Amino acid sequence: MADVHPQRRPQQRPQPASHQVVKAATAVTAGGSLMVLSGLTLAGTVVLLTIATPAMVICSPVLVPAIITVFLLITGFLTSGGLGVAAVAVFSWVYKYVTGKHPPGADQLDQARMKLASKARDMKEQFAQQQQQQTGARAS
Repeated sequence: MADVHPQRRPQQRPQPASHQVVKAATAVTAGGSLMVLSGLTLAGTVVLLTIATPAMVICSPVLVPAIITVFLLITGFLTSGGLGVAAVAVFSWVYKYVTGKHPPGADQLDQARMKLASKARDMKEQFAQQQQQQTGARAS
């Protein structure tokens, strides 16, 4: 029998503006990097084909350079398109995460962030404790 009661998610606390700014900056950095990589791959493909095609045509029979050119063209465009799709997917996921729509993997990201913050806090406390011990040892 189907569950009549929908599952409830725990209420999310509103995050400070600084967290949202950091999330947005991360999204722009990750997505922008992938977009730049996509554009560079496309530009590199065009430049390499422009440079390599005449040399291949002059130095070898017609079919070999044609096959190599088609292979390079297809590989470059597929790579460029794949990186573009990856960039759009990253932008979409981070937008959903920033707006609180809870995309897949957000729980794992939050848990990792909490662990990292906890470890950083522990290290800070340990460092402060060592500083106090060193200061106390020098005073005696």
